[in-house]
Amino acid sequence: MSTTKTVAEHIVDYLEKRDVEHIFGLCGHTNISVLAALAESPIDFVTVRHEQIASHAADGYARVTGKASVVLSHLSPGLTNCATGVANAALDCIPMVVIAGDIPTHYYGKHPHQEVNLHADASQYEIYRPFVKRAWRVDRADLIAEILEKAFLLAESGQPGPVLVNVPMDIFSEQIVSDTFDRIKDNARQLVKPSIDDETAAKIVTNLAEAKDPVLYVGGGILLAQASEELQQFADHMQIPIAHSLMGKGVLRDDHPLILGMTGFWGTSLTNDACLNADWLLAIGTRFKEADCSSWYPGYTFNIPGTKVMHIDIEPSEIGRNYPTEIGAIADAKSALKVLTRVAKTLYPDGFKKPELVSKIADFRKTFTANNQPMATSPDFPMMPERILADTRKALPEDAIITTDVGWNKNGVGQQFDILTPGSILTPGGFATMGFGPPAALGAKLAAPERTVISLVGDGGFGQNPAMLATAVELNLGIIWLVMNNNAFGTIAGLQKAHYGLTYGTTFPGTAAAPSNGPDYADIAKAYGADGIKITSAEELLPALQAAIASGRPTVLDVPMINNPTPTTGHWNILDIYSPDKYVSHVST
Repeated sequence: MSTTKTVAEHIVDYLEKRDVEHIFGLCGHTNISVLAALAESPIDFVTVRHEQIASHAADGYARVTGKASVVLSHLSPGLTNCATGVANAALDCIPMVVIAGDIPTHYYGKHPHQEVNLHADASQYEIYRPFVKRAWRVDRADLIAEILEKAFLLAESGQPGPVLVNVPMDIFSEQIVSDTFDRIKDNARQLVKPSIDDETAAKIVTNLAEAKDPVLYVGGGILLAQASEELQQFADHMQIPIAHSLMGKGVLRDDHPLILGMTGFWGTSLTNDACLNADWLLAIGTRFKEADCSSWYPGYTFNIPGTKVMHIDIEPSEIGRNYPTEIGAIADAKSALKVLTRVAKTLYPDGFKKPELVSKIADFRKTFTANNQPMATSPDFPMMPERILADTRKALPEDAIITTDVGWNKNGVGQQFDILTPGSILTPGGFATMGFGPPAALGAKLAAPERTVISLVGDGGFGQNPAMLATAVELNLGIIWLVMNNNAFGTIAGLQKAHYGLTYGTTFPGTAAAPSNGPDYADIAKAYGADGIKITSAEELLPALQAAIASGRPTVLDVPMINNPTPTTGHWNILDIYSPDKYVSHVST
């Protein structure tokens, strides 16, 4: 039976039927009709103090749930504040539906309060067009049901990503019957994903079986497809080592005997050398991005052409984008790996055993750990970054969710921090957004309240949006923010110091040990109602972390850190731009 409600009320009903449990956002005069409809809904509206917090939190939430998250935004400044987090989600292929208010349709072109119309009228939605999968402007109330249905399907299908549904405020308030929503209520909520045929699978498996030094190179597409188990079954049967991109960190436990590690600029020598020497490479769910491929320079991470590439990805434009491909297959990673494993077990029922390969990987890990031990156990203060990571790993349960940001907490974690539960690390990859990690932890904790959630972040990243602490305290989210505080934008400071001999504009007054007039992040936490602890010696960190986990309280640990660079074995083209032929990278500051 048809019912008459406002569009805003119908939207909330629709979201409830899609099992949406949380919406992230901030109020404005264009969206309060939606908030009024949410007031009586079981859906929780997660109020934040800045829209970028909302979009980063929604990003973290979607990564943990595997479903499209929802953001509610105000027009113009609300939408532009939100944009960085939405773009970050776009470049990491995270599904998200952004619903934004807009000026009334009858005021298009009149330049009412907060309208963006310097070059075209009614064009607010175009702000997002460069990075969302699609941006809709809702011009008629009776189209909202159809647009919402398309929005969720598009966000979650193919290569996932965010979409925008831009709604003028008068349309939010318009009364319509439910007929258009009734018409779509029985639609499939998920689409069947493409796979590969047995003939293609047989070619791929045969090439790998006959190869002298094959490598599986995987990326974040494995995690998006929730295909870790299928990857492990295939790799174990074929006994092929696994290298991964930054976004592929955590596809399997890092102590799996076939995991080589991360490739590229911050990769290890074992991983880069294995990829350089591979005769066949099967890439799954990866884009071959610049930092992962040492700026595509031969001789550092990949020698392609030379190495022959087979590439499976859900998005056709990723195949052959950066390297020539012998076999390209458009497929979902999970579905494709199931077929590959079944075909492999048919063609080679006994599988393969490569004890020398497994021993080589194990020996490298032992040597790497031993070489790193002096730094990982150093009593120096401010602390060595390696010691911070080592103590953090000791304190955390295996299934803890870790959000990273930029700098040591991302590059160092990718290189030398063991992830022991697949999919438990949330990293800003393509956009490398400073300030992603702290609010992403909000979304992660809301999605998995039973798990420990920690944000590893630099002082630069934490300072971007500390107001996320207000939301954490209001919702009693027991998140830990570990601020790796080098009193600088440390990675850039090390880069500038190496190439220009100074740190102008990249460091803050004073030092990590004694900052001058800098913020006290522990006191900031207390001001918001969270717990705040300033670490004053290396020995304090591990017990402080353990106590914070046990407390279940939102806690900030301010940890002074020496700004040593993350070790590198690959290459990055910017080094050639700054200092041609000088072979310098980052240095301590």
